[in-house]
Amino acid sequence: MSFINLKDKIVQIKIVYYGPGRGGKTTNLEYINRRFKKQIQSEMVSLKTHGDRTLFFDFLPFDMGQIKGFDMKIQLYTVPGQVKYNATRKLVLKGVDGIVFVADSQRQMREKNISSLNQLHENLLGQKESIFRIPLVMQYNKVDLRNQGVPILPTEIMEKDLNSKLKVPSFEASALTGYNVPETLKKIISLTVVSIQKKLS
Repeated sequence: MSFINLKDKIVQIKIVYYGPGRGGKTTNLEYINRRFKKQIQSEMVSLKTHGDRTLFFDFLPFDMGQIKGFDMKIQLYTVPGQVKYNATRKLVLKGVDGIVFVADSQRQMREKNISSLNQLHENLLGQKESIFRIPLVMQYNKVDLRNQGVPILPTEIMEKDLNSKLKVPSFEASALTGYNVPETLKKIISLTVVSIQKKLS
């Protein structure tokens, strides 16, 4: 549940970018950091984990609007993608308010996407949270590789694999070029804000 600072009248909202290793979670946040420089009030913090080129987490709050008279502060995190860092992923998911699942559209990543989503489901259950209740947006990243002749899974297959039961909003995207990166972010923020407003009312 979001952290509420009554003294400063701030609702702190935590959004985590989750997905398989090297799927584009960090690239998403790096793009957001560049694109929304003016709205970001802190440095992007990166802690390198041994042997994983994914950033340990990125942290960039920015303000947007109010919830019931409280200012909002959004914090964005990524989790390390490699399977061996699951303990870290569980830690980063603590107190999460919304999740962007960044799936890798490359055909060879199909199994890894599915097992990463299953693991997210398990990790949330461990925190008494349900993947069916938490605000969630799917992002099918790296669709730009299609133009380079890389075998890419059709969106219909990605939807069938990852979103047939969840039925959450989804976007084809390229974190590298920024295609649908702001749209993904805006969608998860709006879903999360609605969810928090319900909890507060």
